[in-house]
Amino acid sequence: MSHIKRCPECDSINLTYDDQKGEIICNDCGLIIEEKMVDSGQDVGGQFDKSEKKGRGGAPLSIQKYDKGLTTNVGEISDIYKLESGQTRKFLRLKKWQERVSTSIERNLRLAMAELRRATSFLNLPSVVRDEAARIYNFVLQRGLVRGRSMESVIAACIYAACRSYNIPRTLDEIAATSDVPRKEIGRTYRFMIRKLGIKVKPSSPKDYISRFSSILHLSPKAQNEALKILKKADVSELTSGRGPAGIAAAALYVAALMNNEKKTQREVADVAGITEVTIRNRYKELIDRLGIEDKLKEIEAKNKISG
Repeated sequence: MSHIKRCPECDSINLTYDDQKGEIICNDCGLIIEEKMVDSGQDVGGQFDKSEKKGRGGAPLSIQKYDKGLTTNVGEISDIYKLESGQTRKFLRLKKWQERVSTSIERNLRLAMAELRRATSFLNLPSVVRDEAARIYNFVLQRGLVRGRSMESVIAACIYAACRSYNIPRTLDEIAATSDVPRKEIGRTYRFMIRKLGIKVKPSSPKDYISRFSSILHLSPKAQNEALKILKKADVSELTSGRGPAGIAAAALYVAALMNNEKKTQREVADVAGITEVTIRNRYKELIDRLGIEDKLKEIEAKNKISG
């Protein structure tokens, strides 16, 4: 069971392997040679009927649950009503009392984590981002920063902060679309939150959005690479000042699509980026002015008209 064959204290081989406590003990000098051992072997103990579930460990701990999955709830309503009438009343009463004795923080977390799971599922975010958003919300709640703000706006701001932390490009418009909270309210809550918590988040870059936007627009890998080259050439540090990176990324993709004869309208590209056509036109003009390719684009457009 262990590679240890002798006691390091008295060199005895008279050892006891205690499976229950996870210890190896020397019978001669009493030294505990090893403790808290984990038995990694297969669990063959216990007999199960075919009707029983073959699992005794329960679900894994998750910060996405208000109690990390540790609380035992008094059944679901649908299950309770399957019982006899006397038992039904008893368990409904127990369930009511369980909800009454829970603290306000527990009740808030129960609702908030359900909302967080719904929103992150809609946005198709990975589990690591969901955990980070849940951790930030717990942090915010414990410090009383949710008072005076709707739970939905704080959850949305936490999701946005988690996405920014992991460099996963999601715009405020996309996050606002998952709830009834306006974009400005989410942005306001997010800025308040990171200021109070001292969270340092790197500003998102236009190139972070290229891959996802080009996938949605069904652009070729060639156009995607061209868009990245355009951003690199354009020295986006000045372009991003006071402007959204999603808009600049969308404009770069629009230019790349034109250069590769992949027809996409400004409306199509703007809808994917969650911006207006006016915004994409402005970013488009700034890009072609910076790159000096206006004449080249006109040539491509003229060739397309002739071939068409």
